[in-house]
Amino acid sequence: MIRILTFLSLVFLWTSCSEGKKSQETMNQTVSKTTNSEENFGIVIHGGAGTILKENMTDSLENAYKEKLTEAITAGHTILKNGGTSIEAVTATINIMEDSPLFNAGKGAVFTHNETNELDASIMDGATLNAGAVAGVTRVKNPINLAEAVMSKSQHVMLSGVGAEEFAESQEIELVDPDYFYTEGRFRSLQRIKEKEKTQLDHDSAILLEEFSYKDSKFGTVGCAALDKNGNLAAGTSTGGMTNKRWNRIGDAPIIGAGTYANNATCAVSSTGWGEFFIRAMVAHDISAMMEYKGISLQEAAKEVIQKKVPDLGGDGGIIAIDHEGNVSMEFNTAGMYRAHMNAKGELILGIYKDE
Repeated sequence: MIRILTFLSLVFLWTSCSEGKKSQETMNQTVSKTTNSEENFGIVIHGGAGTILKENMTDSLENAYKEKLTEAITAGHTILKNGGTSIEAVTATINIMEDSPLFNAGKGAVFTHNETNELDASIMDGATLNAGAVAGVTRVKNPINLAEAVMSKSQHVMLSGVGAEEFAESQEIELVDPDYFYTEGRFRSLQRIKEKEKTQLDHDSAILLEEFSYKDSKFGTVGCAALDKNGNLAAGTSTGGMTNKRWNRIGDAPIIGAGTYANNATCAVSSTGWGEFFIRAMVAHDISAMMEYKGISLQEAAKEVIQKKVPDLGGDGGIIAIDHEGNVSMEFNTAGMYRAHMNAKGELILGIYKDE
């Protein structure tokens, strides 16, 4: 009997030690994964894609763009580093670019044919697939903030025009006089295009006018995609649209799936380029879908969409994106794209021209 009790005691002790060891190993694995997750964050931005050539850029203007891109992405990176959410990082980063006259968003928005400014924006949360967007607003200082409010404080996804501004007022989103968006450079750009219309185009051809306006317009749509320490993705886009646009034209920037998309299972994407084609190709969602359904990498999907699908339709532009593992893509098929990326180590990559 004593031998049996002794044997059972030894078995119990061995089992307890074994379970304790397994529990410790499990805990160590959990800590390791948590640590890796905390270190795995990043942010990527764009300030528009188009015919951006070094020979047309002064040193002072180039430096101004680089400084503003650095300021914007650093603000978002700091939020992520301190444990903030990807949504917070995206909105704060885009706010800085919206407040700069360098970009076609917010303060630097281009002019419509009627010499007004109509702004669009959208944002998406990869954790919930919730999204918010606004289109054709004329008095909202930071449209990305209103898009975020639509997402988080309403039952809707997209609001437009006067109604969107009424909602903005109810949410205490900052409104400004439309004159706030006036910049001399953007206004002169509109006048140059109008003058060319008079001398070179058949005014009865609306399609030709739209194509002409696009090719002679400077684009600077802004966007951001981020991965936070909790593994959540988010993306946002803000724009003033197309110079000389008519009839309350709306591009891809406020269209979820075209200009903006985020899904924790795949990636977060913000687009910039010829909006009509990005809508037809549903560019942002298509990149995510290719990753999900074909099991390919972010870079492979982005390259397929931007270098083949969009050009085959007749459009051009680019995207910035980050996946759920922190991998980044900054793919474009134009001469340049204002862009920047910062990883968890704080390493900064800046680019403007195609060969950088």
